Amino acid sequence: MGKEIKKAVIIVNLLKPEAEALVDDITAYLDERKIQNEVFGYSGAPITPDIKEADIAFALGGDGTVLFSARTLACFEIPVLAVNMGNFGFITEVSKDEWKDTFEDYHAGRLKLSKRLMLKAAVIRNGKKIKELHSLNDSVISAYGISKMIRLSVQLNGTHLGKYRADGVLVSTPTGSTAYSAAAGGPLLEPEMDAVLLNPICPFSLSNRPLVIPADKKIKIFVEQEQRAEVMLTVDGQTVFPLVPEDVVEFERAPEKALIISSDKRNFYEILRTKLKWSGGPDA
Repeated sequence: MGKEIKKAVIIVNLLKPEAEALVDDITAYLDERKIQNEVFGYSGAPITPDIKEADIAFALGGDGTVLFSARTLACFEIPVLAVNMGNFGFITEVSKDEWKDTFEDYHAGRLKLSKRLMLKAAVIRNGKKIKELHSLNDSVISAYGISKMIRLSVQLNGTHLGKYRADGVLVSTPTGSTAYSAAAGGPLLEPEMDAVLLNPICPFSLSNRPLVIPADKKIKIFVEQEQRAEVMLTVDGQTVFPLVPEDVVEFERAPEKALIISSDKRNFYEILRTKLKWSGGPDA
């Protein structure tokens, strides 16, 4: 069954080569079909656009553009057509030459929506919530700078898991399992799994290992009093919030999910094989 599309928004990273030309192609196509459209372009740090209603959003850039778009649009249940302006990303699986076919297939009801779990991080200070942030990829508690160890304590649904002396602790969705978490030695999860990944980053004790846990569990991470470095919370690699000793960061499943329009050109495992060079050859 076809999808009714009356309005589209286009979120575009203007620093990408050919971005403006692609925007012109898409807007001309939509205008010809009497589909109302609005463009939100940015160069450098994106500014959250004022979007409340739309039937579809084009995210033109890389995975970072999709992460920003998903955080902005998920609460309005607006599906995102992610178009990669460079090499294929793990989320942006549609190339700039495939956007029209993908849009038409979705419009005709031939493509499904990939519903991606998102995480909510609440910063508690002196017993009060002072900040709430949502992520599609991951949230990281770490030190400012590099090679600086911090001290954290972790609880899972009220059960004390242990104290971590590490470069940090990473809490990832399945979508984010192919990003920073993978570089930190975490497992790769199918993007639509209902799970959360807790991954210590370069822990002092080698017994601290990544954990895959059900998404309905609540994770609490305590910033211990004794620290030799300033501590921060980073969300999706894009938003940074400073933490202080005795802060508590609570992680749980967000009420909304990111809606990503799936391509039928390639699946998750084909992208893994290509990006990670699972060819069996000398470059694997």
